[in-house]
Amino acid sequence: MENSGIYAVELERYVTELMLDMGVPAHLKGYHYLRKAIVISQHNLEAVGSVTKLLYPEIAKSFGTTGQKVERAIRSAIEVSWNRGNRKTFERLFGYSAAAGKGRPTNSEYIARIADQIRLDCNSSKPGLIMA
Repeated sequence: MENSGIYAVELERYVTELMLDMGVPAHLKGYHYLRKAIVISQHNLEAVGSVTKLLYPEIAKSFGTTGQKVERAIRSAIEVSWNRGNRKTFERLFGYSAAAGKGRPTNSEYIARIADQIRLDCNSSKPGLIMA
């Protein structure tokens, strides 16, 4: 396996661990769509800026569904994680949590923030995350 393949596996594993820590239930369709969205945003920063025109259609195509269903499933997964997830993780990533009485972040805010955190972790050579 070449380095880019190793990086892709490690990236997906790291995203998975972060999402589980944030309380995104793995049995939801939105979990799989959200993980794919974060991985795509690592490779294409413009995708987060245009979720309805770029990101959701790309995910929908790979899962054989529609962009609207992808958006709704991601929103539901974020809602569940926001209400049940690790508050300390949300406070670390977003600066606030559901406990602060603020509403949940939007889909694009959530995806962008996680993607940004992963980029920061990669740049600081986080152990376990192999750089390509």
